[in-house]
Amino acid sequence: MERTKRDEGVEGAATEPPGRPAAATATVTSRTMTSFSPADEEKRRGVRRMKGTATGLLLLVALVYVLATWARNSGAGSWAGFVAAAAEAGMVGALADWFAVTALFRHPLGLPIPHTAIIPNKKDQLGVSLGEFVGENFLSKEVVRQRLCSVGIAARLGTWLSEPRHADRVTAELATAVRGALTVLRDSDVKAVVGEAITRRAEAQEIAPGLGKLLEKIVADGGHRRVVDLICVRAHDWLVLHDDHVMAAVQGGAPGWTPRFVDKKVGERIYKELLRFVTEMRDSPTHPARGALDRFLADFASDLQSDTDTRARVERLKGEVLGRGEVQDLIASAWTAVRSMIVSAAEDERSELRLRVRASLMSLGARMATEPRTQAKVDTWVEGAAVHVVTTYRKEITSLITDTVASWDAAHTTRKIEAHIGRDLQFIRINGTVVGSLAGLLIYTVSRVLGA
Repeated sequence: MERTKRDEGVEGAATEPPGRPAAATATVTSRTMTSFSPADEEKRRGVRRMKGTATGLLLLVALVYVLATWARNSGAGSWAGFVAAAAEAGMVGALADWFAVTALFRHPLGLPIPHTAIIPNKKDQLGVSLGEFVGENFLSKEVVRQRLCSVGIAARLGTWLSEPRHADRVTAELATAVRGALTVLRDSDVKAVVGEAITRRAEAQEIAPGLGKLLEKIVADGGHRRVVDLICVRAHDWLVLHDDHVMAAVQGGAPGWTPRFVDKKVGERIYKELLRFVTEMRDSPTHPARGALDRFLADFASDLQSDTDTRARVERLKGEVLGRGEVQDLIASAWTAVRSMIVSAAEDERSELRLRVRASLMSLGARMATEPRTQAKVDTWVEGAAVHVVTTYRKEITSLITDTVASWDAAHTTRKIEAHIGRDLQFIRINGTVVGSLAGLLIYTVSRVLGA
């Protein structure tokens, strides 16, 4: 019965936070009323035991007071007055501390005495105060910097990361994260983004001057000569194998009124001259045609860089090429190839990618553990990042505390807090009884001495 009245007193004292809809309050209440864990229930049983002990002590001193008063009135001697005074003061101290402890959680005896039921009535204000306390004492940039400086994050992290097993663990976690990220991403969206980015960048940048400089350097270094050699060799081999095609093409283009044997002779002659030209060009590095090709490429490289008309033609050609569907499909397919390559490398523990990442992590860890300059850089970066987060999101962090406390049900919050600190508070009642008895005994003794 006592427990039921106590719970009803708490629920009656709880006030609904202003501005919160009744439906939302009901939802929160239904959710939180069942959130006591087994550990919480054990703490609540401990509180009830301590309440029984403190109340039993109060009843004991009350009984002592009654008996001592009866004994004093019955002429038992002066000792009865001392015992009665001590018991009387013990009762006063016990009742005062009972009132103080009870007033934290509910109205004593259900009476709406001002400044009682502090926790249920001031829950939201307590949440605001707690948020402000955390913000001022834990989320200030001075505190964060001082704490991070004393920790030495770079040195500790470097020592930890330089160990092979830790580097393996970080590498594995990174590989898992990469695979997860690539799995979540939609290929169609990424392809569209990659295609648009490449196309937009290609359209925004003029390519003719760059191509001209590249071609100029290739010609100056003679890098094109291998290509010319290859073309000459392949052209010669093709002519040797397809002489009939060449002569057929010549004969097919001849006028209809010329005799066939004349067309044949002309075709053979043209084929032989063409074969001789290609053979000489293949075998002679100083062939005039090679020199003419060198001059042509050099002039073309210059035109790509300086000739307005040539540069405009190249830009038009670039636009036509980029606009073709085949080219866009090729650009989009680059993501598929890259994704497949990264996933395969991330899954293979012995892949070059994972081995390089592991080696890089261990190297970074060794530098962070031994090089003061690297440590200073990392510590400065970490401190700056932490201070930025604290100063930028301090209000959001503290509001998380405030809003969370405000969303709690007042009655349930009261019981939850009482379960955690109520047992210690009952010692206040016990101490009040003991200290009150001793104080009453001392006052009574001093009074008797002075009165004597």
